Amino acid sequence: MKLWCFGDSNTYGYDPCGFFGGRYAAPWPELLAEKTGFQVINDGKNGRMIPEREYEILQFRRDAERYSTDALIVMLGTNDLLEGATAGEVAARMEAFLNRCDMPQTLLIGPPPMKRGAWVPDDGLVEESKNLSRQYEALAKRRGLPYADAGEWDIELAYDGVHFTEEGHARFAGGLASRLEVVL
Repeated sequence: MKLWCFGDSNTYGYDPCGFFGGRYAAPWPELLAEKTGFQVINDGKNGRMIPEREYEILQFRRDAERYSTDALIVMLGTNDLLEGATAGEVAARMEAFLNRCDMPQTLLIGPPPMKRGAWVPDDGLVEESKNLSRQYEALAKRRGLPYADAGEWDIELAYDGVHFTEEGHARFAGGLASRLEVVL
């Protein structure tokens, strides 16, 4: 089984405590590969938002052809929220993106909710991140897609309230491996 993990800095493995934005040695896609024996492509990019522009969609399609995977795992939306979009707007962006993906199998993941921290100064953003998971779950049901709520996996977040710690990556990989046993 070959999986394409398409996400943001939490997929990439960004270490917010690292010098000049370092990267953890083993972010969750690498840990997932170890746990499952699957071939896992880590296509996480710091700052990535849900692709909307034509060139972003074309790049996605080129990558899909190049990677030729059995399934897409997509976890995006946190950066969209940080840039001021509401959970409803983010879910609509995700639906528009999924409409253009054309992948054989897609697992949609609701990012774990943010917590108060250096990047999350108020509870409003925390609540929007919780609402995003509910919006994504409804979207997945409407589309008949498998869904995973990372908020159920007790992901430890760093001081900024957004990025996973090393322990958070380990918990995420464990939760996702269990979910994949059910949906793949």
